This record gives sequence, structure tokens and C-alpha cells, in this order.
Amino acid sequence: MSAADSPRPILSHLEELRWRLVRTAAGIAVAAGISLVFAGRIKTILEVPYRKACESCLFQTLNATEQFSVLMRIALFGGLILASPIVLYQVWAFINPALTNRERKWVVPIVASCALLFTGGVVFGYWTLPRGLSFLLNIFEDVRTDLRMLDYFTFAMRFMLMFGLSFLYPVFLFVAAAMGVVSAEQLARGRRWALLIIVIVAAAITPTGDALTLTFLSVPLYVLYEATYWLVRLTLHKK
Repeated sequence: MSAADSPRPILSHLEELRWRLVRTAAGIAVAAGISLVFAGRIKTILEVPYRKACESCLFQTLNATEQFSVLMRIALFGGLILASPIVLYQVWAFINPALTNRERKWVVPIVASCALLFTGGVVFGYWTLPRGLSFLLNIFEDVRTDLRMLDYFTFAMRFMLMFGLSFLYPVFLFVAAAMGVVSAEQLARGRRWALLIIVIVAAAITPTGDALTLTFLSVPLYVLYEATYWLVRLTLHKK
């Protein structure tokens, strides 16, 4: 056993965790600063779903600090997206000493997959958002919904982040299979339960509850489940 793999006292782990958190926060702060420079462009992009859903609607602010609050949230949102690879790397660096050599070979593909799936989920949520808003803002034809600026941007960014996080579950499923917790056979037998859970989670995440938006999220999540099953079966040889 090498010195790097030898057991370390709990205080050493806590110290390392502290520095990993500090580096993660620093990475997000730097990325948020970069996003702040482009906040105007990000704001314009985030407004598009609202404009598509209700062309005549306008934003309104109800206090003097609301626009500043929106600006800070946009910067933080952009920082989280940009810094996601840094966050994932810090997680990997913290758990790396506890992994075996066989498990470490999966680290780079898993971290890359997390970044790709998270970004893909955010983009997919952005694409879905106008359809959900179109339903919510046009229930009554004689009402024009002028949203508070802070309410809309908080809703839109939370919606996209929830999509991004939901797209990460195949990675955890694959890791569980690599650790022997589940097998390809169990994943195959659990298809019906997986579909039910996916629909329930999709219904909780989507704001409208209408069948179209629910389908938009449920279908890709189930496709990811099937892709994970075949990946486990072909790469880990667990049948």
C-alpha cells in the first residue's frame, strides 16, 4: 500500500474537505464574475421563453433593489454553469483516495459525462420552458400577465437547473452498477418501476402538469435509463 492510499485521520479528511469547498466556492465566484460581464446578454437569452409565451407581456419591478437582485442571480446562475466542471473535479479529487485503481479509470469519463449531461439538461429545460409558460400565461384570454422581474428569472433559472440535475441520474446509476450495487439484469427487470418513478419526478419538476410538458421531460429521462442499461450491460458485463 502506497503512502497516498494509506488510511488518514478524520481531521485530515475534514481539512481536505474544507479546502475543496473553498476552491469550489472560488471557482464559482470567478465564473460568476465572468458571467457578470455578459449579464446583459444572458438576461436577453433568458427572456426569450417569456417573450415567446406572451409577446405583449412586460416585466415589472416593485422595489428599488429588484433589478440588482436579478443581476446577481443571473451572474450566479452563469457561474454555476461555467464552473460545473470545476465543481465536479473537486468532488472527484476528494473521493479519489478512497477509490481502487479499477474504479479510478472511470473517473474521467464519469466527470465528463456529468458535465455534458448537466449542460444538456439545462439546454433542454430552456427549450421546454416556453411551452410550459405558454400554457400558464394564457389560461384566460382576457388577462395579460406582467410578471415581476425577480419572480420570472428565479422561476426560469430554477426550472433549468432542475432539468440539469435530473439529467445526472444515469451517472449515479452507472456508478452503482460499477460498484456491484445493481446489475444489468436488475435494471432490465426494473423498467416499469423506473418509468413510474420518472413520470412522478417529471410531474414534480414541470410547472404546468400538462401532458405535453410532462412528456418532454419523461421521454428523454427514460431514454437515458435505457442507455444506462445498455452501457452497463456492454461495458461492465453484468447480466
